Order: sequence, then C-alpha cells, then structure tokens
Amino acid sequence: MKSSFILLFILFPCICTNRMDKAEDFSFTHAPDETKSRFAMLDDVRILANGLLQLGHGLKDFVHKTKGQINDIFQRLSIFDKSFYELSLQTNQIKVEEEELKKTTTILKIKNEEVRNMSLEINSKINEILDDRTSLESKVGGLEQKLNGLTHNLPLPNELKEISTLKAIIEGQEKNIRDLVKVVHEQHTQLDQQKTQIKDLEEKLSYPTLQDNIDNSVSVVNTEPDVIPYLMMNTTDNKTSDKNDSPTDCNAVYLSGQTTSGIYAIKPNQSEPFHVYCEMTEEGGWTVIQHRMDGSVDFDQNWDKYEQGFGKLESEFWLGLEKTHAISRQGEYILHIDIEDWKNEKYFVEYTFRLSGKESDYTIHLHQVAGDLPISTNDQTGMKFSTKDRDNDKKDDFSCAQNYSGGWWFNACGDSNLNGKFIRVRPKGRLERRRVVNWKLSKGNSLYLKSTKIKIRPSDTGTLDRQS
Repeated sequence: MKSSFILLFILFPCICTNRMDKAEDFSFTHAPDETKSRFAMLDDVRILANGLLQLGHGLKDFVHKTKGQINDIFQRLSIFDKSFYELSLQTNQIKVEEEELKKTTTILKIKNEEVRNMSLEINSKINEILDDRTSLESKVGGLEQKLNGLTHNLPLPNELKEISTLKAIIEGQEKNIRDLVKVVHEQHTQLDQQKTQIKDLEEKLSYPTLQDNIDNSVSVVNTEPDVIPYLMMNTTDNKTSDKNDSPTDCNAVYLSGQTTSGIYAIKPNQSEPFHVYCEMTEEGGWTVIQHRMDGSVDFDQNWDKYEQGFGKLESEFWLGLEKTHAISRQGEYILHIDIEDWKNEKYFVEYTFRLSGKESDYTIHLHQVAGDLPISTNDQTGMKFSTKDRDNDKKDDFSCAQNYSGGWWFNACGDSNLNGKFIRVRPKGRLERRRVVNWKLSKGNSLYLKSTKIKIRPSDTGTLDRQS
C-alpha cells in the first residue's frame, strides 16, 4: 500500500503534465470541451490527495511503531549495561579470590615440600634406628655369650679379693682426679676474675701491656681454642709477637718467615687483634674465612653470629663479616673458593674481591679472574649479606636465607649457597636442594658439595715487607 502511494506520487507530475499537454492540444481543436477537462484534473487531484493522506497516516503509524521498537531497544540496552556492570564486579571479585588462591597454593606447595622432606628425614632416621637396633641386638647377643662364659668361669676367692683391692684403688684415683679438676676450675675462675679486674684497671689507667700479661696467664690454663669469640686473645703457641707487632694478614705472617699452615694472630687495619687460620702455599699466605668438611657446625645462624664469626678454626668455621672486612679494606685482595662434590670432583674459582662495611650490610664486589667452575657467582656481586633475621635479597615477599638456610649474599636466591645445610645424601625435593651446600651449574643442575673453603690474600703478595 505504501509503495503504491509513493509510485502514485512520483507519476503524478507526469500525468498532470501529460494531461495539460493534451488539454492544450485539445484547446486548439476542441475549445468547447475545456470545462470538462478541468473537472477531470480535479478528480485526479482528489485521488492523489487521498492517496497522500493515506500515505501520511501510514508513515505516522510506521514512526510510532519505530519509536516503540527504539524504546524497547533502549530498555534492553539499559538492562544489558546493568548486567555487564554486575558481571564486571563479579569478575573483579573472582580475580581477587584467584590471587589469594594462588598465594595460598604457593604456601601449600612450600609446606608440602617441607612435609615431604621431613617425611624423608623421618624415614632416614627410622632406618638408622632400625640399623642401630640390629647392631644393639647383635651386641646384646655377644654380651649374653660372654656372660654365659663368665658364669662358667667364676673367679676364685683370692681373685675376688684382688678385684676389690683394685676397685678401691681406682675409686681413690678417680676421687683425686675430681679434686684436681675442682682445683683447676677454681684457679681458672680466679684467673677470670683477675682478668676482669685488670681489664677494668687497664681501661682506667690506659696501660695496654696489662691486658697482654693477663691473656698470657690465661693461655697457660686454656690454650685449646673453642669457638670464634676466643679469637680476641692476642697470642697463640708463640707464633706471633706482641699485639703491636702483629701481622696484618696471613700473607704478612708468611712473609715474616712462617711457612707452616696453622692458627696465627693478626691485627689488620689498626683493629683489635684476633686469630685466623692461615693456609701457607707457594703463592703466599691465605687467610681462610670459611671452611666446611663434615657438618659438625650448624651454619643456620643469625646476623650477629655471621657478623662476629662462629665455629672452630681447626675444623669448621665462619671467620666473621667484620673481621673479613677489616682485612679486605687494607688493599686489593683475591678471593679463592675451593669446592669438592660427593663424586670427589674438585673445582676452584678466583675473583678480585672487595667487601663493604656494616653500614652497607657488607656488600660484596666480585669479578672472576680464574677458575674451572662451570659458572661464576657474578650474580652475587653488588649484593648485601642476608641472614634468616635480616633479609637483604632482591626477592619480594620471600626470604632466601630463612627458606633456604644459612647466611649468604643472596640475589633472587642465587646460583650458589656455600653456607647451606650439610647433608651426606643427594637431596630429592626442590626445596631441600636449595637448602643444602650447593653450586648451581649453567644448565640448571647443581653440584652438591661435601667440602668448601673460602680464603683471601692480597693481589700483590710481594708488596708487604718481611717482618723480623
């Protein structure tokens, strides 16, 4: 219907023009019929007007219908926008819950690894207990046989008398030994009190030689080193002279004529003298700052322990960050690392070495100059020292020292940890592998070590004058 009206509207001018032309032609030939032609045109106009009116009504209905459809579309769009906003809120909440779930999953993985490692350790201890039980059972069996043999061979009465006499003599000797130990302990206590009194007097009177005398008197009673704090004594086995003449490091000890490896007193950079273990080689004297070989010392210590040092110089020990800094700031030094894995393969590496002081948390600076290790520790250079109670690594929300054991210059938990946990079997879990004494290789594998040694010496071993 609408298309018919539109066609009629288009054809109307043509019809009118054609009719007008016919009317004009007719006017020349049929002048009397002019009135009839006009009425015919008015009928056509009426028909056209009626068509246009109907077309207008149709267009009006179409517009109203279109408006209704558009309003319906807008309502649906409003509902869609509201639904989309609610969906966005739910999506954000799901993302937050997902992040929390990831963190919880990470913690659970770590806990699972720890539980697994604990389970392995428990199984290992159970096996050890079973082995000990078997050994004890065999020993008990042997003792039962010996007991049966003794019951068949009871001593004679005169032998029993001799045994009683020997027992009385032994008890008397034990009593004398206990009395002597008590006397020595009392003397040691008195010497400690005298040492404290003389130290107080020394501080008041500023007589440094009094401290040397009391230290020499104490060394007569207790010359066996215990742990690192004993290093504050000034002499040992007459290998060094008075503290004012103490060498500055082990290379100075070597240049003074001492070529035997052992414990010596040094006094670097005008600090208080302390003892170190010197390893003498053809290259000169090396000052050992770390040594591990049997797991007898626990290296999972706090910041104060790593700063002051711990362990025994004649076995496993950590010299201490403060002492190492006092030595290294005297000039240019070389740091040498020796390692040996459980396959008895040995490696070494050397660096130019500098260690900053306490104010920068003992930042280390390394540059590799020699060695046959598959990968270097250059990722540690510029790193601060970290322990389980002071986290200075670059791994956010994670303490390498606390989770992987031992103090070290961790980067993002790093390629090596020579102060990790000492175990005699190859670790199975990933977390346990990170905790043990290890050196990471370039292809992702690691060397698991049974011995390590870290030592330093001056770059130019001939710069120090020989001492008398």
